[in-house]
Amino acid sequence: MQKQAVEDLIAFLEERAARVRELERQGEAVLAAEGQRAFQAKAEAKAELLAALSADAWKYTERLDGDKGTEVARRLEQFSTSASTALRIGSVFFMTALLYPEDHKPGELNDLEALIAGLKRKI
Repeated sequence: MQKQAVEDLIAFLEERAARVRELERQGEAVLAAEGQRAFQAKAEAKAELLAALSADAWKYTERLDGDKGTEVARRLEQFSTSASTALRIGSVFFMTALLYPEDHKPGELNDLEALIAGLKRKI
């Protein structure tokens, strides 16, 4: 993979990951102050952001060389597919759990952040 293409993808993904974390933070804040409906709106915003991730990242992933580009694009597509499914079925629980494996512990990276960390190790 060429360095600039990877750096551009990382910058894009870091911006999205920060937006996801901010929506999660806002969701926790509104749950206590405004209730379940406000929390659901933040969870839906997170899911919508992730549902668009694969398509939005395409201009970056297509610039990556070889199998690595395909592998990254496939992983982002998995994130987007899961988010689209959560939105389609309307499951707030599923939306909240997006990017978090079953064995996730507080303070650990979510799956998107782990992908970014892996990309950083390769440049």
